Amino acid sequence: MSKRTKIIIAILVVVLAAASRLVEHPFNFTPIVAMSIFAGCYLETRWGIILPILAMLVSDYFIGFYDFPVMASVYLAIALAFGLGWILRKYKKWYNVALASLISSLAFFFVTNFAVWAFFNWYPHTLAGLASCFTLAIPFFRNTLAGDLFYTVLFFGLFELALAWKRKEVREIEISAKIK
Repeated sequence: MSKRTKIIIAILVVVLAAASRLVEHPFNFTPIVAMSIFAGCYLETRWGIILPILAMLVSDYFIGFYDFPVMASVYLAIALAFGLGWILRKYKKWYNVALASLISSLAFFFVTNFAVWAFFNWYPHTLAGLASCFTLAIPFFRNTLAGDLFYTVLFFGLFELALAWKRKEVREIEISAKIK
């Protein structure tokens, strides 16, 4: 598969993942973190980080912007997922992809819930308040974890299947050329 084709497919995944935020879905069951891991792994560094952030900005424009510190924490978590995807380039095995998804889910959970605790007065600004914030967010984490893992497997799996199919097609062409 040519570099151009890989980039087009990766960009389509990013755009479709961002567009999916605009349709009805269970709370926190979104492809955004998976999209960022995928972009980090398969796109050039500058495009890999720009496209997920840009996709989030565009979809946030339609959904509605929210409190800046929390929004910044979401974008930070997305950038961290991109960083894991970038590291994953060198270690692309199925278990590393699953681990990157798990770590990204945990990072998203801790970064965004810490921001909620730090920038709102919903919880006392004590260790007990922080623990309460994290504890009450656990039901949302279940969907985050499930969504991140589902979409990460989907994106990486389909992309790798497409690459494998293309390699098989190229081998068949090479074999038929040798036979002639």
